[in-house]
Amino acid sequence: MNKKNLLVLLPAVSMLLTSCGQVIDYAEHLDDYVAIMKYHDNFNILQLTDIHWDSNTSTKSSKVYLAKVLKETQDHIKNEQGNDAGIDLIEITGDAFMLANAFAVNQFIEFFEEKAQEYDFIYTVIWGNHDRHGLYNPNWLSESFGKAPHCIYIEPNDNLYGRSNFAINLTDNGTANGTTKWQIANLDSGASFSETAISPFRDYDFIREDQTDWFVKEHDKAGANVPVIAYYHIPQDENEKAWVDVNENGATYKNKFFKLEGFADNGTERGASNFLEVAKDHGLKGAFMGHAHNVDWTVEYLGVVLGLGVKTGDELYFAHIDVNSDDPAMQKGLADTGITENFDLIGASLVTLTNETGDFDLEHLYLNERTSGDFVRWVKW
Repeated sequence: MNKKNLLVLLPAVSMLLTSCGQVIDYAEHLDDYVAIMKYHDNFNILQLTDIHWDSNTSTKSSKVYLAKVLKETQDHIKNEQGNDAGIDLIEITGDAFMLANAFAVNQFIEFFEEKAQEYDFIYTVIWGNHDRHGLYNPNWLSESFGKAPHCIYIEPNDNLYGRSNFAINLTDNGTANGTTKWQIANLDSGASFSETAISPFRDYDFIREDQTDWFVKEHDKAGANVPVIAYYHIPQDENEKAWVDVNENGATYKNKFFKLEGFADNGTERGASNFLEVAKDHGLKGAFMGHAHNVDWTVEYLGVVLGLGVKTGDELYFAHIDVNSDDPAMQKGLADTGITENFDLIGASLVTLTNETGDFDLEHLYLNERTSGDFVRWVKW
């Protein structure tokens, strides 16, 4: 039996283009933002982030790396959970591209479509700031993901800020009539955007109040007691507040992994988001993002696990971890992970929804390609 769930999209289209048709009011069309997958205990969500394919990327070698990450994850899950288990959903949390052309985008989608068939998973994509820096019209990128058979991508023509705001409800029977056991909320925290190619004057952004309102309405519709995992691209102000509490104010929140640069949220009153403050009272158990390449620091803050995914691949920049470094943050990360050799901070993150009551496991994968045998480490949160 195929464990990987029937996939149902509501309505019966995967995406509604922003460039055509009547603008809808999100509050009156909540079903238009929802996809359905079948829930099971130990539902596995692999987060890939900041892949950064561009027009000069060697897609051939980059596919080799991504293939290793997927195989290592699939093998790891089967080893931990049994042969019937595997990757259920891949969340690509922004900056899949930066100054990419149509060839790179098409190769990217082709790769994930092939692997989705091989491993029997669904994948989904959230916009980041650099996805908007492309040699394509943003609507074309939306269309491309919306047409991909194994990709969940929903973008109604609406009055809601941003692009990739949609929910995946995991129901007991894999249909919209079933009982929702978990909700996965995807939000666009990317950047101010235009509808044309090449617009370099962009700023980092934040989750707006209307997006928070949309989330609350979707969660209330799914069920007041439904646990939630959220994915978005840019860390919000709470990440920095938690860091200061732990490292300057002596707070004892559980925290782990590496923070070797700023979160690069915009950190101003103008950019303050109300998402976590509100969502923590509406089922939110964890929120995971990317954007800061030298960071995968994770903290349990205000009852929510906030964490950055491990940057996926070696495009653009990433952290080089040196066991002999005198940097306290690097030494803390090494102590947290128990790693005793040099490596690069690249790989992936895995969330496993263990049961219906809101429990989940989190693991970070560090995978470096090496001629003498790849460096592979799994570290549990």
